[in-house]
This record gives sequence, C-alpha cells and structure tokens, in this order.
Amino acid sequence: MGEIMAGALFVGGSTSLPGAITSVTTAWGGHPQLAVGNAIGGLTAQTAFLAVADLVYRRANLEHAAASITGLTQGTLLVSLLTLPLLAVNGPQWTLFGVHPVSVLLVVAYGLGLRLLADVKDTPMWTPKRTEATMSEVDAPPEGAKGAGTGALWGWFAGLAGVTAVAGWVVGETSIALVARLDVSESAFGTLFTAVANSLPELVTAIAAVRLGAVHLAVGGVVGGNAFEVLYLAGADVAYRDGSIYHAFTAENQFTTLVAVLMTGVLLLGMLYRQRVGPARIGFESVIILVLYALSAALLLLEA
Repeated sequence: MGEIMAGALFVGGSTSLPGAITSVTTAWGGHPQLAVGNAIGGLTAQTAFLAVADLVYRRANLEHAAASITGLTQGTLLVSLLTLPLLAVNGPQWTLFGVHPVSVLLVVAYGLGLRLLADVKDTPMWTPKRTEATMSEVDAPPEGAKGAGTGALWGWFAGLAGVTAVAGWVVGETSIALVARLDVSESAFGTLFTAVANSLPELVTAIAAVRLGAVHLAVGGVVGGNAFEVLYLAGADVAYRDGSIYHAFTAENQFTTLVAVLMTGVLLLGMLYRQRVGPARIGFESVIILVLYALSAALLLLEA
C-alpha cells in the first residue's frame, strides 16, 4: 500500500476519530462554534505537530526524507478541501433538509482524492531525486522485527480506535461544560483546547513513526488526518439542526481556516524545496509552521 496511503487511510482516519466524535456531538448539542473550532483548530495543531516530529527526526529534514509524489498530492488535496467550507461560508446560504450542498461535495471530493492518490502511487509521472537521506515509502521493517499476526493486529487496531472514539465524546462533553464555566468563546476554546486535546493521538503516532524510521507514515498520518478532519464539518453540518453549520462560522473560524491553508502551503513548499538541514536540524518550513501556529494561538487568546 505504501506508507503515505496507509497513513492517510488508517493512521490519519483512526487518530482523527476523537475529533470527529467531538465535532458531531457538540454540533448535535447546539454548539456549532465549538464543533467548527475543534475541526479547524485540529488542522493547525496537527500541522504544528508534524514540525515537532521533524525535531525528533535527527537524520535530516523530515520533509526531505519523506519526499514523494503521493505526499505532495495529499497536501494539494487538503488545500482544495479547505477552500470548500470557505466558499460555503461566503456564498449563497443554500440548504437541503438543513444540510449545505458543500457537505456532500466534501465527501465526494475526499473519495475522488483517495482514488487519485492510489493512481498517483501506482503510476507516478515523476519521482523525487533520491539522496542518502531519502526514505522509500515501502521500506521493509528492521531485520529481526517481530510482531503479532495480521488478525491480531486488526483486532488491536479496531479496539484502540474505539477507545479514541469514546475519548472524543468525553472531550466534547467536557469542553461544553468548561466553556460555560470559563465564559470564553466556543470558537477560541474549540480551536485552542478541544482541538489540541483531540489531536494528541496524531502527535504521538507521528513521533513514534519517525523514531521507527517510518517518515512517510508520519507525514501521511498528519496530512491525511487533516484531510479526513475537513470531513468533520460535513458530519457536523448533518448533526446541526438549526440550519447549515457553515452559516454559524465566526470570524475566528475563518481566520483559523486561512491559517491552516497557509500552513499547508508552507509545508508543500518545504516538500518541494527539500532542504537537507536547516536551523536546529529542521527545515525552514517547520520553523515557519511553528511560528504561524504560535502567532495564531496568541491572537485567538487575545480575542477570547
């Protein structure tokens, strides 16, 4: 399958379950700004976590080592998906049974994007220049590595994914209570606190992957998880019964969405430039991503 595809489908999908459950349940409970803040804030937090993983990977810049056409395609898909909610927010307020057509388009576009990823992996039209620091997407596990059988691994995967999903419900309910007690805006709390809590699985798996040398799995898990996370909005739109959730977007939500687009664009530039060694042995893109996240968090806290 390749690490990028595995990261997008399995790592990104499973570690994104807490955020998905939180966004859907909070939207169902009539807290649209919290649902949106959690979904969009998770995108920025997880991209920042990829920069943290770059700090952990000491051999070279992570984006240099994980260069691949599927990774670039995945990032481009994410940018395309992120523009759709912004179009829904600023376009005509159409709904069908309370659901905006963009929610359906998000699901269709994501499915077509996965198909495109598979085609690009199987028949790539170009490949990155290999260096001694470049890792293959299909590198074999270390010699002597042992593990459970495939069936047992699927069992563990399903069980742990279920645990993270339940945790997402708990985080959502706790966030609703904290917002009421602290008297802060749902958008800011969802973006800065709920989203970060739900994004911790991506941080842990990204660091674990790079420590094992599975750099493509780390990149695919984060960027693929981000693409999956955009679909939270579609689920939250269905769950929110007071109209379309896109019409409940605040200025803070739109600001965070644009920051997510900018961070993804910087990440793509880093993957294209492939800087070998940058400051603190991380690429320029990781430095910029961390600065962008810190600045956006500070501005949201000031507005909260």
